[in-house]
Amino acid sequence: MPVLTCTCEVCRSADYRDKRLRSSVLIRSGNTSVVIDTGPDFRQQMLQTGGVRIDAVLYTHEHKDHTAGLDDIRPYNYLRGRKEQIPLYARPHVLAQIRQEFGYIFEENPYPGVPLVSTHTIGSEPFEIGDMTIRPIEVMHHQLPVLGFRVGDITYITDANFISESEKEKIKGSRILVLNALQRTPHISHFTLSEAVALAGELGAETTYFTHISHKLGLHHEVEKELPAGVKLAYDGLAVRA
Repeated sequence: MPVLTCTCEVCRSADYRDKRLRSSVLIRSGNTSVVIDTGPDFRQQMLQTGGVRIDAVLYTHEHKDHTAGLDDIRPYNYLRGRKEQIPLYARPHVLAQIRQEFGYIFEENPYPGVPLVSTHTIGSEPFEIGDMTIRPIEVMHHQLPVLGFRVGDITYITDANFISESEKEKIKGSRILVLNALQRTPHISHFTLSEAVALAGELGAETTYFTHISHKLGLHHEVEKELPAGVKLAYDGLAVRA
């Protein structure tokens, strides 16, 4: 059987910051914990958190690298004694895609043990989850509308290559901004490193972290040397306080 071996220096790096799983984030407040996106690596990522409670899942958009791990929400049902559904928040077309891809979850008489979830449609208006106020921010992923989210002083934006002036106003004033920066060369649907640096300067957050980074961007320690003050690369397991 042929063996596929990656030879790029990022994949072979011994630096833990170069071990890049799919993008997701856990936001915690006084008594509320919210996950944004459940990608294919969701289980592995959550095992590293020490078993925190999940009160809700927000979805930015319907692409598989942001939804494929939904089935692994079921251990959190067991932590609740399988008495509570975990709410999923997304735009209507995103929820429709999730219902199609995970049809067994939403059957009238589902198989015992499937994830217990409820679906909640969101748009552009702020909404509440526990003690959090969530403010959606619409960005464009080529021609696909994607939602970012602002929670207090933290704004999370992934899978974007355009943000309108009106939506930028919703971001300004954030202390922490998380923004996608896929690679150095132009891409049809993601900000490049130089585009993300320019946008970070325009939006003026105290600290900006770049996420959704591909191996094409380069080694963590080398890229960080190029970044201006207040701009950093995110890495798996990074925890920040706002």
